[in-house]
Amino acid sequence: MSRLNYHHLHYFWRVATVGNLTRVAQELHVSQSALSSQIRQLEESMGQPLFDRNGRNLRLTEWGQRVLTYAQDIFSKGEELASLVQRGTAPEVQVIRVGVLSTMSRNFVDAFLTPLLPDPSVRLVLQSQGIAELLDSLASHTLDVVLSNINVTVNPKRIWQSQVLARQPISVVGPAGKKPRGRFPRGYENMRWILPRPPSEIRAGFDAFCSSHQFEPDIQAEVDDMAMLRLLARDSGALAILPRVVVRDEIRRLELTEYMALPTVTENFYAITVQRSYQPPALRELLKQRQSIL
Repeated sequence: MSRLNYHHLHYFWRVATVGNLTRVAQELHVSQSALSSQIRQLEESMGQPLFDRNGRNLRLTEWGQRVLTYAQDIFSKGEELASLVQRGTAPEVQVIRVGVLSTMSRNFVDAFLTPLLPDPSVRLVLQSQGIAELLDSLASHTLDVVLSNINVTVNPKRIWQSQVLARQPISVVGPAGKKPRGRFPRGYENMRWILPRPPSEIRAGFDAFCSSHQFEPDIQAEVDDMAMLRLLARDSGALAILPRVVVRDEIRRLELTEYMALPTVTENFYAITVQRSYQPPALRELLKQRQSIL
């Protein structure tokens, strides 16, 4: 490969980040054909296609994702340097783009992001979707981190790295004032249950717990969304299985009571990022602090 043409790399970086050739051409005041031509020259110099082209749609190839990771580092650092030279300071605002799995606890997300909220140099952009869509956005570098209670499989062909942020014990919660006095399952025979849908780890742990006590719950509803599970736990009068953090406000207001914690059953919360990807300094420090707590 000949000497890297950073001008071509910059064009590639903008198109890969924005995701629209026409918009980038307008932004950079070049023709669309010239922009496309220079990206092709970069591909030729690397001997690898960077985009899969289907009509007007552009999708990064696996090689393009790897190149974008390095381009993010190069040009983000370049912007920091330009700011330092011009104003003697780092950039005034760090934009942190956070993907949130749509079915996970909003209380946990709030607790995780709270340390960033007082910082005037940080602007948060939150996006809530399913895990497949979030990982696609992470791979295309339109997200900096994904918060999930589902881990991702790491293998040599994937670019993810996953960090455990917290492990929350799972509790049985129910209406205040109706907690059985006896040990489980005594007193629970005539109660109805709101449960996570299988094949979640929480449900598997609860099913194993019930089996060990030869207890079959009377299931009123099965839910795969923590926000809905929280509402049903509050309004149905049934018992629910979830992390205590999900219903902390209802417990504090005495609308719900924690009946018991399930032994050996936990829910893990993960921060998923892209290997070797540039991270805003505020996010990098937050992830380090969380790692040191565990």
